[in-house]
Amino acid sequence: MTTLTKREKLATYMQIADERKVNAVYDLLQADLEAEFEYSVTLKKQLDEGYKYYNNGGKMISAETASKQVRNILKKHSKK
Repeated sequence: MTTLTKREKLATYMQIADERKVNAVYDLLQADLEAEFEYSVTLKKQLDEGYKYYNNGGKMISAETASKQVRNILKKHSKK
């Protein structure tokens, strides 16, 4: 079963699960759900620059194109 299928099944199940089961799953994942992520100064700067570029009409690539680029990079690096 793929991760996507598992996510979909869990999301559907959580809509109908009884309170006891919802609480148990929440307790199991609570630390991850409530974790605050801190961005490094460098990453924050890169994100801010990308956002500014986009808001000023900068050309962006589609999610599909980005996914292809990432897959190609991962393939290249997994062969090493």
